[in-house]
Amino acid sequence: MARITLPPLTRGLLAALVLLTLLNFALRPAASWSERASKPVTAVGNGLPYLAIVPGLSLVYPWVFLTATAVEQNVLGLITTGLAVFYGGRYLERAWGSTDFAKFLLFVALLPNLLSFLLYAVGYVLSRNERTLTTTISGGIAIQAAFLVSFKQLVPEHTVAIAKGIIRMRVKHFPAIFLLANTLSGFILGTETAMFLAWFGFLTAWVYLRFYRVSPSLSSAATGDGSVIKGDASDTFAFAHFFPEPLHTPVGTIADQVYNTLVSLKVCTPFSTEDIDAGNEQASARVEGGLPSIMNPNSRGGKAGQTRAEAERRRALALKALDQRLHAATSRPAPAPSVPAPAVLTRPDEPSSMPAT
Repeated sequence: MARITLPPLTRGLLAALVLLTLLNFALRPAASWSERASKPVTAVGNGLPYLAIVPGLSLVYPWVFLTATAVEQNVLGLITTGLAVFYGGRYLERAWGSTDFAKFLLFVALLPNLLSFLLYAVGYVLSRNERTLTTTISGGIAIQAAFLVSFKQLVPEHTVAIAKGIIRMRVKHFPAIFLLANTLSGFILGTETAMFLAWFGFLTAWVYLRFYRVSPSLSSAATGDGSVIKGDASDTFAFAHFFPEPLHTPVGTIADQVYNTLVSLKVCTPFSTEDIDAGNEQASARVEGGLPSIMNPNSRGGKAGQTRAEAERRRALALKALDQRLHAATSRPAPAPSVPAPAVLTRPDEPSSMPAT
């Protein structure tokens, strides 16, 4: 059996998930024990205000906006988030590196928790419902949504087989299905906290990857120029492309209005034509580059990746040679025009001066 190795940040996140969940389970108020005994797999129970976010109590424990992500309230949540971290964290940390992965985790763990807290606080101000102050906000729903967004960017066309191949689905469809499932569950089963975390995790991950993450250009490996790209302006990573095709036009119209408003407020920098072209080239390179599978991140792209890299290298060399030729042609002095020798004209009745042969 092949040995499974985990990158350091993923390993630490898994350990924190298990440790904090068990600690919260053991130290929760005794009133929740009866509920845990009757529904040990799905019971929500009460969260500790110094580990999870309880809007009415957690303001004096600011670290909970980070630790709450690693606190699950039941066994089902622990298993689901554990698998997401095991496969998703292992893949992304190896694809991006530990530093970039840590920045991404900080962004998608902190902001969704903070936004959910503010949402419940505003809800209490408007409704004066005490329940909004005692609701527990915790769990890895936000990072699950964020991982799916990142997979949509990196390997949108990869197919994942579920239930021994009975269900096969492309990665690019997962974010919409995940949001739909959590939205329906929020309205039907009353799990609105998970619904809010799913949407906030999805939005913060997309904003970070779309506008802020700095990544090396895939062509820089061939050219050696060390160029980088900020964000992802590719057409396939536009907000509307996360939803079914019939919704592209209405969702795109709304997203464009929000984007234009943010640009006018100088919150976002508008993409130039060069940014869009570079983003599309990056997306095309990822598709053709043979990236490893999510379930087996140790696999490589094989010939497809080598062919892409070789094509990039050849194109870079050809462009460099053409530039040198053009530079040499423009810097070389033009030769002086040659003056033709004057022709000797003779009249028909005048004997030719040429010797007879």
